[in-house]
Amino acid sequence: MEEPIKDKILFSREPEVFYGHHYTYADYLKIPFEGAMELIKGKIFKMSPSPSPYHQEVSGRIFTMISNYLWKQPCKVFSAPFDVILPKTNQDVMRSDVVLQPDICVICDLDLIKERGCFGPPDWVIEILSPSTTKRDFQDKFEIYESSGVKEYWIVEPLNQTVEVFVLENNKYHRITTYVKDDIVPCITLPELTINLEEVFVN
Repeated sequence: MEEPIKDKILFSREPEVFYGHHYTYADYLKIPFEGAMELIKGKIFKMSPSPSPYHQEVSGRIFTMISNYLWKQPCKVFSAPFDVILPKTNQDVMRSDVVLQPDICVICDLDLIKERGCFGPPDWVIEILSPSTTKRDFQDKFEIYESSGVKEYWIVEPLNQTVEVFVLENNKYHRITTYVKDDIVPCITLPELTINLEEVFVN
């Protein structure tokens, strides 16, 4: 008989990675761990300690701008903690080895939204950097969002007060530009929406 999931988990310093096993979404649902975590290519990562107040303020302002725009619109916006499960094409969702919790995501195909989260790629994902997540957001998640078909990806850097925007073209991300605090950022997913960064990066 296979040993229980909980007996296989080894805890280390942040980010906490559970070694020695390739986990799936089915395993993820059984892990007896309280707190947010992500599954990246079969490895479990415990989310960082609570984000800084400024991180939360920036996230909240962007979320509010999008949410206000989407009032009575066909798309929906969600903020973490919210599971986004990204199975490979034609793969049973329970066998997926990717479960992410974007800071903010916009989903226009409402059929993807189930009781436990989003099963498939959101249209637009926004990740807000913190010191412990920079590599994951710029490398691991970048590659996953690109290969999964997330059409628009923003990386927000609160400390430098910048936003990098990437748009999917021919299955590859094309970098639009880096926006700074005095810019107004157009949204590809929601063409009538713009984000005024002076209203986001308030000191």
